[in-house]
Amino acid sequence: MSKVILICGKICSGKSYYANKIKEKENAVILSTDEVTYDLTDNEQGESYEKFANRVNAYLMKKAVELTKIGCNVIFDWGFWTKSNRQETTDYYKSKNINIEWHYIDIDDETWYKNIEYRNKKVLNGEGGSDFYVDEGLLNKVLSTFETPNRNEMDIWYRPDREINEQ
Repeated sequence: MSKVILICGKICSGKSYYANKIKEKENAVILSTDEVTYDLTDNEQGESYEKFANRVNAYLMKKAVELTKIGCNVIFDWGFWTKSNRQETTDYYKSKNINIEWHYIDIDDETWYKNIEYRNKKVLNGEGGSDFYVDEGLLNKVLSTFETPNRNEMDIWYRPDREINEQ
């Protein structure tokens, strides 16, 4: 039976890398808010970004239901930063009788800050693709908003520094 794989993690934690890593194994399609906003607006929506991203997320969630109903696995490549967002998402898919699997990218702070630095250099060099620059404001938003999940919330706990999956 098909499922929706929900990847939880901070910005620059390696969600896209991880999603692509498991895509073939899971025979899945990746749905990414960052990709959609980049393709439609070139990440130039300014103050309206959050409103637009929320609309994109709602649309992609509906599409995931359609895809799983025809037998396709779906991977969501976005952060699910808060416990309430994760619970709302879980409740939504349960109400649609869709199997879900939560994955958490558990990255140490040193690697995380290196990832941010690397990403910002790529963006400044015009090689960032759908990535956007992580400035101090965005970094502070992540630090003040992101709620690390409990182990019982996640089905897979992925540690990129150890390349292990704890189930």
